[in-house]
Amino acid sequence: MGRDKALLELGGVALIVRAAAMVESVVGECAIVGDAVRLEGLELRVVADDFPGAGPLGGIATALGESSAEWSLVIACDLPYLTRAWLDFLVKRAVGSKADAILPMNERGAEPLCAMYRKRSEARIRAALDRGIRKVTDGLRDVPTEFVAPSEWKGFDSEGLLFKNMNSPADYEEAKKRIGGRANR
Repeated sequence: MGRDKALLELGGVALIVRAAAMVESVVGECAIVGDAVRLEGLELRVVADDFPGAGPLGGIATALGESSAEWSLVIACDLPYLTRAWLDFLVKRAVGSKADAILPMNERGAEPLCAMYRKRSEARIRAALDRGIRKVTDGLRDVPTEFVAPSEWKGFDSEGLLFKNMNSPADYEEAKKRIGGRANR
């Protein structure tokens, strides 16, 4: 991307702020795992990563360690097409599940950065990190997981954009055109 994705703006709002607002609208509170200095001035609750350099799996473990809730909603900040309706569905799905993680699936595989994690999965995820595992799906191998099939989430996104993240300037330009000044739905 060439610059910090979290600070890119859509509709005049930084992606990280949009993501936090979306999570807060669904579950009431939000903590960002990251660098407080980098996000200074955004009025976000930021917690330092317990596993700096370990990637998203370390961020998930840190988020679970920070949370006192039974379930935690974990999303990446570069998913501009997420909707409140989808996240509401995901949270409700988790509350009724016996699994320790709820992950949507798409044609590329699981979407672990738009998922629900039960507090008790933290120990298994931290153990995977301690073994040197960094790939999120490998780190979840010992975590009882329930998958949400595309047929279930497509009702929230007929265009198939729900989990499309922004990895390039072209993705960012597309998101700006599609979203423009619209608020999160």
